[in-house]
Amino acid sequence: MKRIARNFWFLTLAVLASAGVAGSLWWWLHPTKVQPLLPAVGVAEVGSDDVKLYGKYVGCIRAQQFVEIRARVEGFLERMLFEEGTYVKKGQRLFVIDPKVYEVRVIKARAQLNKDRSMSLKDDRDLERIRPLYEQNAASQFDLDNAIASAENARASVEMSEADLMQAETALGYTIVSSPISGYISERSVDIGTLVDPNGNSLLATVVKSDTVHVDFSMTGLDYLKSKARNVNFGQKDSTRKWDPYITITLPDNTRYPYRGLVDFADPQVDPRTGTFSVRAEMANPDRILLPGQFTKVRLLLDVRENATIVPRKSIMIEKGGAYIFVVRRDSTAERRLVELDPEVNNRVIIERGVVKGEWIVVEGFHKLSPGDRVDPVFTEVEKADSLNGKPQN
Repeated sequence: MKRIARNFWFLTLAVLASAGVAGSLWWWLHPTKVQPLLPAVGVAEVGSDDVKLYGKYVGCIRAQQFVEIRARVEGFLERMLFEEGTYVKKGQRLFVIDPKVYEVRVIKARAQLNKDRSMSLKDDRDLERIRPLYEQNAASQFDLDNAIASAENARASVEMSEADLMQAETALGYTIVSSPISGYISERSVDIGTLVDPNGNSLLATVVKSDTVHVDFSMTGLDYLKSKARNVNFGQKDSTRKWDPYITITLPDNTRYPYRGLVDFADPQVDPRTGTFSVRAEMANPDRILLPGQFTKVRLLLDVRENATIVPRKSIMIEKGGAYIFVVRRDSTAERRLVELDPEVNNRVIIERGVVKGEWIVVEGFHKLSPGDRVDPVFTEVEKADSLNGKPQN
């Protein structure tokens, strides 16, 4: 019995050992079910921002005021009372024209005025004597009429002499040439001792007021239509908007001028020869960095799209059927969606319709996708462009 019991236990152990080996072999040899790998794609979240749209043009600097200093009377130029290229004030004396002839004319006109006043005084006294005599029938109507006519003629002569004196004094005042505005004066156009006159040889110098300048440039009729579609009227301020069209300009060394200019005028008609209309902006120039006549690059703020839907340019695919974007739904399924595009700004595109803020769009790896594919979305950091944050661009 002991031998039978011992054999039973040996047999049981052998069966268990065989079962363990068989289980191990099945575990090692049985194929495991492999989960399919989803394609990894870079995605970004659709955002929104206030987008500034700019236009680029070629502009010309023009002085706010450019005044030619000219001789208004004839005479020899005697003196120059300024240094060329310096700042002169309004009313400052600049030139002196020989005044002798005009002083003589003033003296003569004043003497004639005194003479006519004396004659007028005598005729008035004669009229005062004759009028009571006429009332007493001691003088005739003829005598009274002659006295009245003489007195009136004398008063008219006084008025003519006063006008002649004023004219002579005005001409004498023109011998001192003063600056009509404050600004920087050019070099003289004639030499001292030259005979000047109001006709051919009258230009003496020019004064330029350039602490504020105008920037002139031209826009196309298409720009005008686009601005009207957005209710933007160039040259007019609109209190309902948070912004007004302004410009920035680039200097010849490709640096940004530190001041902005506000558009204050737009031509109401298009030039049929060029298809453009003139626009003007006023810009501060306190350090005289901008010189009149200088050409420059103008960058004009055309529009601000507030709270616009924006996507990276690289997320958009364009085919004959239009532009589309792959959108990743929350169940990781890729959906191909047609979109309507608006202007592109610094590698960012405004989307008019097709996607909304907060959706996930594929920005990398969409070339291996088909509509309905499941994907492994990996978020990609997309930096915002300066223009979307309201910073001016070069």
